[in-house]
Amino acid sequence: MSSTLRLRRGSNSAPAERAASVKRERSKLLSNLRLKLGSVILAIFVIGSFTLPLFTTVDPSQQGTYFKNLPVSGQHLLGTNALGQDIFWFLVFAVRNSLLLGVITSIGITIISTLVGLSAGYIGGWYERLIMLVIDAFITIPVLPILIILSTLVRGNTSFLIVGVILIIFGWAWGARTVRSMALSLREREFVNVARFSGASTFSIIIREIFPYVYAYVVVNFINTILFAINTEAALAVIGLSKVEVPTLGSILFWALNYNALFSGQITWLIGPIVATVLLFLGLFLTSTGYNEFSANRRGVA
Repeated sequence: MSSTLRLRRGSNSAPAERAASVKRERSKLLSNLRLKLGSVILAIFVIGSFTLPLFTTVDPSQQGTYFKNLPVSGQHLLGTNALGQDIFWFLVFAVRNSLLLGVITSIGITIISTLVGLSAGYIGGWYERLIMLVIDAFITIPVLPILIILSTLVRGNTSFLIVGVILIIFGWAWGARTVRSMALSLREREFVNVARFSGASTFSIIIREIFPYVYAYVVVNFINTILFAINTEAALAVIGLSKVEVPTLGSILFWALNYNALFSGQITWLIGPIVATVLLFLGLFLTSTGYNEFSANRRGVA
């Protein structure tokens, strides 16, 4: 009778304990100021840059659409530039394209680095040695000089999507090396051995047993890679080695600097993209560090 009562109490307390655990995690998430502020900033940029283009039919990259050098007004929120473009709409499309580049590049790099790193760390042996040889080879290759050489060869016609592909090809190695070192420390854990002896496949063990322990790092690295991709494309565009006709945060700065926006009195042409870039990078940074703090606290509680 007493054992039955204890079992009933145990079965009733388990859902309550899970609910309390979820409530504690939710409160920690809501109390994380960095993560909340970064998420709000990113949400504003994402929603704004992807919904506002639905309200215009004008191609912002088309030159001579409006009168040149118009001041700030209700019709042109940031005025027009020396090319006859609406600065506000060019900036909206620039943020959208830069975010697309960053997210696409980050997805590719994160998938490759995570799968390669986890498989190398868990499988080990000759496979790990071969993978580490490839990783070390890619780490020694500098990405930015390759992009500069490629952009110079095609004389500034490098599409920002091509820049993303090159970043994926040469940018996955550092993440793979870190994930591999984390997998090395996990593959001899008791729960991994239990799964291995129970007949689980290698892929199942990597995804179900090891990946949850590196998930927090993968998320933080994903956000940081978005920063890296946007920053790299912007650097290429500012020095004129990207396809500057496509609106990006780098191309808008290229045209503003090329037409001396600061000295010609077109402050919004230069200040607008700088403020947007700083806020976007701040949102990504706060989200990354905030989630890292949240995951660290979660592991500490667990």
